Amino acid sequence: MRTGLLLLGLVALPAWAAGGEFFDDFSQPDLDALRASGWVLRDGTGHPGLAGSRFAPGQLSLAGGLLKLSLSTDGRPANTTLAQLCAPRKFLIGTTTARVRLRDTPGSRDPIVQSFFLASPLKHDYDPDFSEVDFEYLPHGGWGEAETRLYGVSWHTVRIEPWESFNQASIRQGSFDGWQLLTVQVEPTRTRHYVNGRLLGEHTGRNVPSQPMAISFNHWLAAGAPEGEPRRYSFEVDWVLHEAGRTLSPAAMQARATQLQRRGVARVDTVPDSGLTSECNL
Repeated sequence: MRTGLLLLGLVALPAWAAGGEFFDDFSQPDLDALRASGWVLRDGTGHPGLAGSRFAPGQLSLAGGLLKLSLSTDGRPANTTLAQLCAPRKFLIGTTTARVRLRDTPGSRDPIVQSFFLASPLKHDYDPDFSEVDFEYLPHGGWGEAETRLYGVSWHTVRIEPWESFNQASIRQGSFDGWQLLTVQVEPTRTRHYVNGRLLGEHTGRNVPSQPMAISFNHWLAAGAPEGEPRRYSFEVDWVLHEAGRTLSPAAMQARATQLQRRGVARVDTVPDSGLTSECNL
């Protein structure tokens, strides 16, 4: 998408090369080109999908410089198809921003979750090396609460079944329907989550990531959807930017993305490879 974003005239952009930079504005013509540029398109079952549901590459689409993640369901797990894609697993200290269009569907009771996050694999229950920072939007409520809300979470570890998690979460109630600028800063001793430049929360201690992570987006369904007619939901991603080793403001990240787009740069990846596999299964 090429929506004009004004550069802040008084913001001096830093020297971007040090530490590496990753940028994608999703202008690829098709899913094959998306794969060729390094993204992993999830195909199969597993967390966080409902038991019996599945992830499918066909739930992802590209058009007009936007990536769309779709979810389809009739409330039955066997008829529920989810979307997820993941970048290479090589991101840790630095700042990551995505411009996303979250979507509400008034009247729906389906507990859909629209997510932008960075994560490493969970090797086993209570894996001490597990790392994740995420934004999760629940437009129709879910997880035992009816309220519409947005989470910013930094994770220590988790056991999937039966569920037991150790993390630090910041929550903002209310609708976030529309375009949002989501930024997470990861430093050696803390993380900060921002929504449209406003601090959502700061997390510390064991919740701070310690292992390289993959930048990811997914669209999934939590437990509690009523059975009925088929329905479909979607949300979009305009661009994603990571500046390795740098703590940068949301305004500086937006300005840099705008600068790249105005120069006609669709993709940059100078972040060194970690040699780790992006499993895209969490």
